[in-house]
Amino acid sequence: MGESFSLIIFLVFNMAGTAKIEKQRNFDAAPIEEKFMARAVELAKLGMGQVAPNPMVGCVIVHDGLIIGEGYHRKYGEAHAEVNAINAVKHPELLCESTMYVTLEPCSHYGKTPPCADLVIKTGIPMVVIGSTDPNEKVFGRGIEKLNQAGCEVVIGLLKEECDRMNRRFLTYHQKRRPYIILKWAQTEDGFIDRSREEEEFGQPTWITNNLSRIAVHKMRSDEAAILVGTNTALKDNPSLTVREWSGNHPLRMVLDRRGILPESTSLLDQSTGTLVFTEAEMESTPNLEYVKIHFNENMLNEINTLLHARGIQSLLIEGGKSLLESYMREGLWDEARVYIGNARFGSGIKAPETDWTLDREEALDDSLMRIYYRNE
Repeated sequence: MGESFSLIIFLVFNMAGTAKIEKQRNFDAAPIEEKFMARAVELAKLGMGQVAPNPMVGCVIVHDGLIIGEGYHRKYGEAHAEVNAINAVKHPELLCESTMYVTLEPCSHYGKTPPCADLVIKTGIPMVVIGSTDPNEKVFGRGIEKLNQAGCEVVIGLLKEECDRMNRRFLTYHQKRRPYIILKWAQTEDGFIDRSREEEEFGQPTWITNNLSRIAVHKMRSDEAAILVGTNTALKDNPSLTVREWSGNHPLRMVLDRRGILPESTSLLDQSTGTLVFTEAEMESTPNLEYVKIHFNENMLNEINTLLHARGIQSLLIEGGKSLLESYMREGLWDEARVYIGNARFGSGIKAPETDWTLDREEALDDSLMRIYYRNE
């Protein structure tokens, strides 16, 4: 194997009811092996927006340097990536001489589908290369343990950074016990997110970016589990927060309405799709419109995170105004930010949140820009 990439794996699992396993192995990954895992990552991403609360997983099976089967987890409740890859192999007799490359540790428990680790063992695949270990307490090394005990050689950590980045929502949910949080706003070229508007001007958003940017926002909404705005944004912009210019699932809409002042005509209360209203007022829930009482104090954001974690919500998009965005920023409760910059200039109005973040990348959307940032802890 090539010498350009050297990975030392030292795996220690010490879990209740599970024997301590220690395994160390030098793995020199040749460029071709990285390409096999990179292909698995590409496949996994095809499940974006369709597999939650499961992770995105891709898998390729290689025999004598050639891919003979590949698959990915397509939809929650359906077959996992390993199953689809194995089923795609036209000559199953080759499996006992093949290597499986999979972006995440094969599951070891019965859920919507049987354990993938058991299927891998049954087929006789002698070697499995894994990108990331699974932080879900139902797995958490047990899949690797099963494979090891059955005599399968397991290598862990090939393209780990890419595999972790792809499943950052899933990892954050299980490791931090809260949703992965994305801040989003649009600002003008001169740094404003809105004009100073009087009440009679409320009811429609102030457009800052172009149509391509709006399509990108709707695509982003379809990728996330939930979306939150504050009372002022609901009153001023009257947003629907749905996916209209992209094909995909609507996120769970959420709005803060402490005193229950939003009028019935508010788009977020139209019961067209699932919506939560966080409030202190006594309000009666109706189909697709649930009122949830919380404490509007210094612990409010953590209370919301805890509630969403309990409901299995793995990602949260904050599309609120400046006050809500800065609340999350002050608490350090964010993981990613997407800032859309249009070519308009307001000269005055509501300033965008001030940041000193390091830019990860910038994408042109015709005459607008999208800047993406990640929080470094």
